[in-house]
Amino acid sequence: MSGAAALAILVSGVAAGAINTVVGSGTLVTFPVLLSLGYAPVTANVSNTIGLVPGSLSGVFGYRRELAGQRRRAARLGVASVLGAIVGAVLLLVLPASAFRDIVPAFIAIALVLIVLQPRLNRALAGRRPPGGHEGLATRLGVFAAGVYGGYFGAAQGILLLGILGLALPDDLQRVNALKNVLAMFVNLVAGIVFALVAHVRWDAAALIAVGSVIGGQLGARYGRRLKPGALRVVVVVVGLSAIVRLL
Repeated sequence: MSGAAALAILVSGVAAGAINTVVGSGTLVTFPVLLSLGYAPVTANVSNTIGLVPGSLSGVFGYRRELAGQRRRAARLGVASVLGAIVGAVLLLVLPASAFRDIVPAFIAIALVLIVLQPRLNRALAGRRPPGGHEGLATRLGVFAAGVYGGYFGAAQGILLLGILGLALPDDLQRVNALKNVLAMFVNLVAGIVFALVAHVRWDAAALIAVGSVIGGQLGARYGRRLKPGALRVVVVVVGLSAIVRLL
C-alpha cells in the first residue's frame, strides 16, 4: 500500500467515525475510497466493517451522558440488533459476490434518499412519539431488520435506527441518537467478529480505518452538533453517488 493510499484511508476513517456518530452513514465515505483503491466490493465491505468497530465504541463513549438511564433499554434492543447482525453477516458470506455488487447500489441509493429526507422525517417523528414510549414487538422487529441491513451493508443503518427509535421512544433526539450509536456498535462488533473469523480481510486497511474512526468518533461527539446538517448531507450524498457509479 502506498503512502497516499494509506493517508486516503486514514482520512476517510476520520470522516466516517464523525459522520457515524452524528448521522449514521460513514460507510458511504470509507467504502467508495476502498473501491477507488482497487479493493473488491465484498473485501472492501468486510474490511470497512471491522475498521469501524473502534469508531463505534468511541462514539458511544462520547455520548455517555445522553445514555444515562438507558442501560436496560439498550440491553433489550441490543439483543435484536445482535441477532440481526448475525443474519446479515451470514448473508454477505453465503450469497455470491455478484449478488453483493447487484444489491449494494440499491442499498446506497435507499440510504441516500433517507439522508436527504432526514429533516422531514425528524419533523414528522416529533409529533408522533407516544407519551410513554414503547419497545414492543414491532420496535424490536424494526431494530432486528436494521441489524440485518447493517450486518450485510452498514451504510445509513443509523438513519434507519433513528427513524425506528424516534417513533417508539419519547426521548429527545440526542438521547435517541446516543441509543442508536449503541445499537449500531453492537451490529458492527458482531458482524466484525464473524468477518474476522471466516472472511478475507485486508487488515492494513481495517487498521487505518480503525485509527481514523476512533479520532472521528470523538470529533463527532464533541463538534458534530455544531455542524450544519445540510452541508454534511451534501458531502455524504456526493460520495454515495460516486460509490454507485463505481459499482455500476
